[in-house]
Amino acid sequence: MKHPNIFSFCNQKGGVGKTTSAINIATGIAQKGHTVLLIDMDPQANATSGLGIDKSSKDPNIYQVILGNIEAEQTVKGTSVKGLSLIPSTFSLSGAEIELISLIEREFKLKNSIQSLKNGFDYVFIDCPPSLGLLTINSLTASDYIFIPLQCEYYALEGLGQLVHTHSLVKRNINPKIEIGAVLLTMADFRTNLTNQVINEVRNYFKEKVFDAVIPRSVSLGEAPSFGQPGIIYARSSRGAKSYIEATEEFLKRFPCGEKEETKEEQRAPVNAEVNQ
Repeated sequence: MKHPNIFSFCNQKGGVGKTTSAINIATGIAQKGHTVLLIDMDPQANATSGLGIDKSSKDPNIYQVILGNIEAEQTVKGTSVKGLSLIPSTFSLSGAEIELISLIEREFKLKNSIQSLKNGFDYVFIDCPPSLGLLTINSLTASDYIFIPLQCEYYALEGLGQLVHTHSLVKRNINPKIEIGAVLLTMADFRTNLTNQVINEVRNYFKEKVFDAVIPRSVSLGEAPSFGQPGIIYARSSRGAKSYIEATEEFLKRFPCGEKEETKEEQRAPVNAEVNQ
């Protein structure tokens, strides 16, 4: 079976620009003429509100999809960005971690739900919650690549080993095809020595997986979600927006649009409970 590449935007540390990166790169790709589906798997629903959709709405959402109460196709919403669609999240998703525990094949709920839906898009992005629980495991199980936004601060490096370890567990036990696709450095303050030290450390560790584009701290990127707009639309001439436009161009070079063959081994791998511990 052929399918587009699926990317989990993942970092268990909050406030690193994960959702901002997912929204702006998805928008940039859509503006290049591709179709993108953004799935909001974060109970905070920031990707939902950041695209101008009411996260308190009772409209069909990813929570209902995960629990098998509704088909994923029924939840897809258009956005103000041509070519960019969204499956919204809701605060109720926070309870899904507990509800999933007793379900059979709980790690595969998202993957199974979007099997038919994903083929209608060139790219699928999943905005993961800032944790490594079952919602994130579901996202990684459904994905081809992990996309790691990483804040240019010392503490951002501390939890990185845990994320890399989780990737190894998922790859070994559930999803053998998943790779760390890219690392994007965010919230850089080039006036400080620490920023440059972190950039050098990350590049030494992840090598060519680190994007050349670096996202600076930007007031306009922080303001954009309150207006329900991606930063590259809200303030396209700002430094932050220009950096995301560069990151988008680099993304498309690294991951050109095209379908990927899925083998039978990739479609189903043995589940190991160690991943959820």
